[in-house]
Amino acid sequence: MQIDYLATVLLSSLSSASILLIATIGLAVVFGLMGVINLAHGEFLMIGAYTALTATQRGIPYVLSIPIAIAVTMAIGAAIEILIIRRLYGRLLDTMLATWGLSIAFYQLAVLIFGTVSPGIGMPHYSLKIGNYSLAGYPLLMIAVAALMGLFVHVLMTRTVYGMKARAAIQVPEMAQAIGIESSRVNTLTFSIGCGLAGFAGAVLLPIVPATPSMGFAFVIKAFLTVVVAGPVTLTGSVLAAIGLGGGASITASFLTSVAGDAFFFLVTALLLWLYPMGISAKWRRKM
Repeated sequence: MQIDYLATVLLSSLSSASILLIATIGLAVVFGLMGVINLAHGEFLMIGAYTALTATQRGIPYVLSIPIAIAVTMAIGAAIEILIIRRLYGRLLDTMLATWGLSIAFYQLAVLIFGTVSPGIGMPHYSLKIGNYSLAGYPLLMIAVAALMGLFVHVLMTRTVYGMKARAAIQVPEMAQAIGIESSRVNTLTFSIGCGLAGFAGAVLLPIVPATPSMGFAFVIKAFLTVVVAGPVTLTGSVLAAIGLGGGASITASFLTSVAGDAFFFLVTALLLWLYPMGISAKWRRKM
């Protein structure tokens, strides 16, 4: 096997794992800190993509459309937490049903507003050449984006006052309330941040995955399974699960077919959940 081909496959697989991680982190934050399974996560990703697309169509530079997408999805997320999610804490099934209903509503709304097909913005034309092979540069850039995104969430949740309040508000809400932490506001901000991360993912992946009403479906199932496999140490566990599952599926697809790659993802997921029903991080000492 040629070294340049192997290097190309490994870089491409790391890029695929990074894209999965970018799409997953927002869900991991909401599930890990709040215990809420947001089945509308894919639709928040879609909202972020459409917001960025609409902004660029209005003449706003693509780079500036990304923070706009974050702001829009955070605002929608905050409103949904206040109006719906806040009333369902501790009722996992009801929360899943509510967010599933939201996902259907958002999907239909996107179809009505934008139709089923939307123009893309095109991928930047630069590439990395390795021997006789070349890789598109923008998907490779997602490796750095995923690393910075993970670092941002880690610092936010472990090195800031908000992070300490967020963990306290979920883990010991009565004590948090007793020492003056307004749990409701902290929870609203946490859910909003998770939605904002999904919006960021949709916007930053727009050159790779064109905005369509169903684009969230391509990510939400794998993102959800990645978080479940990760277990209670959501951030570190999600990073390892995304690299293992997403990267492994990409390598399998490179040597076989895309169907074989998907089969690898779901079979390994089933095996890991059989071996570690509470997730791969269930017995870790770390909490983030």
